[in-house]
Amino acid sequence: MAIQETESEVESEEESADRVSGEKPCAVIDSLEQIGSKWRLIVLNDLQEGEKRFNELKDSTDASSRTLSRVLDDLQEMGFVDRRIEEDAPVATYYSLTPKGRSLCPVFEAIEEWAAEWMDVPGQES
Repeated sequence: MAIQETESEVESEEESADRVSGEKPCAVIDSLEQIGSKWRLIVLNDLQEGEKRFNELKDSTDASSRTLSRVLDDLQEMGFVDRRIEEDAPVATYYSLTPKGRSLCPVFEAIEEWAAEWMDVPGQES
């Protein structure tokens, strides 16, 4: 028995092949490439609590100064984080989420809900 493919099935297969070959961008993959590094996610998640000084972020994330500095520069360049410098003695640098960065808060909440349901947490019964 011959099976006829509908036009939409052919297009669907072509779209799938394009994603695999990398010809068409995939929004999920592109997004994860931008925010998906371990340290970027940690910093973005931590800044949901509000503005923090560099050393506060360093302490709360356990990142080295070099790593944190690089990550904050990257996030600022991509528009996720604002940097504010107070010139009064002692000089202090503060970081906070931009509207673009704050727009990720529901994403982090959804991930936390998913993790609570599906991830094995040590010390909890399944």
